[in-house]
Amino acid sequence: MEELELRKKNEEFIQRIKQQDPTFFDELKKGQTPEFFVLSCSDSRVSPSVITQMPLGHMFVHRNIANQVVTEDESFSASLYYALKHLKVKKIVIKGHTDCGGVKAAWLENDEQELQGWISRVRASLPDKSMTIEPVSLDELTKLNVLKQVERLMEHPIYKEYGTDIEVLGCLFHVESGELERVFPLEN
Repeated sequence: MEELELRKKNEEFIQRIKQQDPTFFDELKKGQTPEFFVLSCSDSRVSPSVITQMPLGHMFVHRNIANQVVTEDESFSASLYYALKHLKVKKIVIKGHTDCGGVKAAWLENDEQELQGWISRVRASLPDKSMTIEPVSLDELTKLNVLKQVERLMEHPIYKEYGTDIEVLGCLFHVESGELERVFPLEN
């Protein structure tokens, strides 16, 4: 898509919104009060606000490869802090997706030097390959990754200080069907 096409799509967006609600942008400039903080994968097929049809202002979103909660990631930590302390979000959503390239790269031990730092973090979220008896599908791994990120989020110092009363939801977006599935921990 060329720059001209981006501008055209943006203009169509503006006109459609103004047609639906002429005061929309006046209200939008007054500030944001999102209900959700969403950690999502960077994958271009899984935009949180697009797949849920949420209007602007309802989701405060942080994205990275394979939707990782990393305490040392200053960008993620700042986003989480801002969402909890200043925006007072009501729910946190960790959203993974089927066919996740980051999970696949970690599981198949991708060795591209430029990816190793991040992929090693994703790999640490997955089961130990040498300990798995049954073959594990990529979709099962993405669910396990989401659950691990929910655990990590609940142990994150910022969440523990500012968000313990905020519900954390794990979700999996199915790229093959468009379904958004709630993911629950396995019963022991």
